[in-house]
Amino acid sequence: MSIIHKTTLTPTKLELLTAWLPAQPWYAATGRAPELSKTGGFRLDDPKGDVGIEFMVVQDASGDRPAWYHVPMTYRAAPLDGADRALIGTTEHGVLGRRWVYDGPHDPVFVTQLLALLQGRAEPQAQSVSHTPDPSVTAELTGAGSDVPAGAAETPAVADGPDATRLVVAGGGPALEVTRVLRPESGAETTEAVRGHVTAGWQLPDGGEARGRFVVLRDAVS
Repeated sequence: MSIIHKTTLTPTKLELLTAWLPAQPWYAATGRAPELSKTGGFRLDDPKGDVGIEFMVVQDASGDRPAWYHVPMTYRAAPLDGADRALIGTTEHGVLGRRWVYDGPHDPVFVTQLLALLQGRAEPQAQSVSHTPDPSVTAELTGAGSDVPAGAAETPAVADGPDATRLVVAGGGPALEVTRVLRPESGAETTEAVRGHVTAGWQLPDGGEARGRFVVLRDAVS
């Protein structure tokens, strides 16, 4: 189960993301530096206990209206081989020491556990409380979504689009689409060829909560 250390991070996650987000193709530039706050998310456990896995929602208030971005991240005690372009930055953890922070879709441990969540083999955990499942996060398979080839998480093809990051797993299996730009109405969308999805919530400026699809499992398009 996830252990959350109440300690310091230098720089903080939001500071790392303030520098990293403007370079992403799905970020809507406002002409100003991002003004970020954390407004939602959850975690998954790494069965080996080596990699931290967090699905974070950040609100950017630098524009005329708020924008919400979904940034899954992994935290490692050493660099991930071959993932330099996915490095968000490094930070000093008050308990664990230096941590390498990566954009989750490029990390095979993240992809493995996300597939496990969709298949009912992993349980979402609260973002900021240790040893606490988060029942508000739902994972649903709506079709033949369990036929993901063994080892598919090792070498997915990753491509960023204007609203999402798409991962096509090896062996001709389905495609994972990680939503990047969250919209309050997105949970109501229905699309053909959807095999499953992960839905969660985030906080709105008025204190209400929005829900939407953080991840969609689709038929791969050849």
